[in-house]
Amino acid sequence: MLVALTGATGYVGRYIVERLLRRDHAVRVLARHPDRAGWMADRGVEIVAGDLAAADSLAQLVNGAGAVVHLVGIIAEIGRQTFQRVHVEGTRNVVDAARKAGVPRYVHMSALGARNAPGATAYHRTKAEAEDIVSASGLSHAILRPSLIAGPENAVLTMLVRMIRFAPVIPAIGDGRYELQPLAADDVAEVFAVAVEQPGIQGRFDVAGPEKLTYDQLLDALERALGVSRKRIAVPVAVARAGAAVGTLVPMVSPITPSQLTMLLEGNTTEHNTVSTVFGVTPRPFDEVAREMCAAYSPARAPV
Repeated sequence: MLVALTGATGYVGRYIVERLLRRDHAVRVLARHPDRAGWMADRGVEIVAGDLAAADSLAQLVNGAGAVVHLVGIIAEIGRQTFQRVHVEGTRNVVDAARKAGVPRYVHMSALGARNAPGATAYHRTKAEAEDIVSASGLSHAILRPSLIAGPENAVLTMLVRMIRFAPVIPAIGDGRYELQPLAADDVAEVFAVAVEQPGIQGRFDVAGPEKLTYDQLLDALERALGVSRKRIAVPVAVARAGAAVGTLVPMVSPITPSQLTMLLEGNTTEHNTVSTVFGVTPRPFDEVAREMCAAYSPARAPV
């Protein structure tokens, strides 16, 4: 099957492209910067230059495709790249192109916690609005709502690994008990591949890892993988919010926006995880992913 993807040059997209190629699909991708897609071209992937606002590029992307996978999303607004423009208008453009081309299958990347409700962040509200566009499209579709996607390229986890390696004290906002449910990036890719191949899977699906971990437990797993133990210091939520407002929460740490802080503190877990029950994927525990992420930095073990 020819599968057309947006967002293929991003963190998760790379895993999904690899998985689709391994399953003998032909792949075509949309790339704003085709020079960043060289490794895909080397693998026989067709590259279409353009972005979500370019109707001609989208038409070329989806022409003759058996499925469209829409992955493009942002976690922070920068200039013209707003949540509304990317999540809502971008999704509408891809859906319209897929519908006009008669594409028989559409798989959409959303986010766990997406909702249009009081107190929801703009990120979650626009993700929910995009879901509604897909649901009303008339296309055969699966909307996947991943939790934290765990892998070496995840910016937040990489930041934490760097902190644990080099900082004598690790900050934890509030009580550190807010929960996450990390899902390995290669497991996410497998879920997407199954969704592409099985049109009987219809609707919205939460996809998450096998365990709910507090922020402290997440740090514990990374420390175990690195073979170190660090002292932690609690940062009051009020102080964290003030720091987030100016993008300088803690020295040596990447800035966190107020919206990202809100989403962190509200947690990111689900009671309706479909990874195994719907998609037949056995998700890997975070300890295993942490060991892979930290293998290059962990102490060398003596030969047995």
